[in-house]
Amino acid sequence: MTFPSFFARAPRLQVRDPLAAFLGASEDGILDYGYEDAVRLAGHSCPAVAGAYLMVINGLSYLYDEELPERGGVEVLMRDECDQGTTGVLASIVTLLTGAAAGAGFHGIGPAHRFARRDLLRFGADIEGVMALRRRDTGRGVVVDIDTGAVPHAEAMAAVMPQAVSGAADEAGLSSFAALWQDRVRRMLIEHADDPKLIHLYEWDSADAFVA
Repeated sequence: MTFPSFFARAPRLQVRDPLAAFLGASEDGILDYGYEDAVRLAGHSCPAVAGAYLMVINGLSYLYDEELPERGGVEVLMRDECDQGTTGVLASIVTLLTGAAAGAGFHGIGPAHRFARRDLLRFGADIEGVMALRRRDTGRGVVVDIDTGAVPHAEAMAAVMPQAVSGAADEAGLSSFAALWQDRVRRMLIEHADDPKLIHLYEWDSADAFVA
């Protein structure tokens, strides 16, 4: 499989997963994720996938600073319902990177349900941003929002996108569309990965957001 070369230059995320350590899936439970993992999961690369990837990375960095984030140690709220717009796609990236899962997630091990991930991801939340992340150990939270308009398509996209979407484009037109589409993703991931104009982070008073 050959990905666009910029995938390898996108920010990466390293986390510690206690479940992975417990089951011997990786040494010390350390897992490393790249943008290509998000693309494999989603089956495509687009501003929504790239945006979800960057929102989670920036949100975890905000909560953990120099500390290694704990996969399975974060609860996540999504503003929209899972079947609304691209929320389902975004949520799948959230689960990949944080371990937080909805009702079908891992129920845990033993009577104490250790390492459970089920119901750590919830939808239809009353929050201002696209998502909110909360550390389960400290209770500190962050609301994360995105403005993809901060990284618009190149002007040339206006001429090629209608034909590509309608199915009327020829091979050259489709190639041009794909290149311009991924160029926007590249700029988001490489040139604006931590740009506050793209990714907005707000301290979140989440003490009463979840019921234990």
